[in-house]
Amino acid sequence: MALTGVDVSQRASASDIVFEALRRAIITGEMKDGDPLRQDAIARLFNTSRIPVREALTMLEQQGLVQTRRYKGAVVTGLSVDDADEIFDFRYLVEAHVIRAAVPRMTPGLLAEAGAICEALAVERDPQPWGDLNRAFHATLLGASGLSFHLAALGNAMDRLDRYVRAQLLLTEGHERSNTEHRAILAACAAGDADGAADLTVAHIHGAHQSLRAHLDGIKAGFGTG
Repeated sequence: MALTGVDVSQRASASDIVFEALRRAIITGEMKDGDPLRQDAIARLFNTSRIPVREALTMLEQQGLVQTRRYKGAVVTGLSVDDADEIFDFRYLVEAHVIRAAVPRMTPGLLAEAGAICEALAVERDPQPWGDLNRAFHATLLGASGLSFHLAALGNAMDRLDRYVRAQLLLTEGHERSNTEHRAILAACAAGDADGAADLTVAHIHGAHQSLRAHLDGIKAGFGTG
């Protein structure tokens, strides 16, 4: 029997397409905490059956972006202060290790790419493209490590935080401080200083942690006085 193979790994399934679209809407803040995710409505939007939608929602739930509630179905998951603290504790440990592993493997081309992203960050003020560039900057540097499991786990952690970081940046005008820290991290990487890059990365994460914690505490206090 003659059979022509097809590389299905290069073709997105319906569930993958729905997953990526919903994930994007959640991490950019287009969908808010508690927003319902009704399977019938999503299926109609993507012109598909409920099966790929259900599979996509399961993947989102595994990443902590969606929660299934009794009588309400799937909703966008909110982030508590305790959740944020735990995720940042994870980032302190893992990103320091990954950047140390990455620095010796960084090429001039990779550093130039990261530098171009850094310059784009310096002039961007819109939280949505700024957030995308911010993730691209860190992903470019950390990606040199080749530690795929660590990188995937960090990506999931950032998905949980991303929409809050973007909102916090908009409210606190934290772009300039973050851009200065990015330049310092990049300079340490270019100098081959792995420990220095790790220390600066931890300090950078700490600043984001404290700003976001204050932002989440403010939201909590606002609800308490309403």
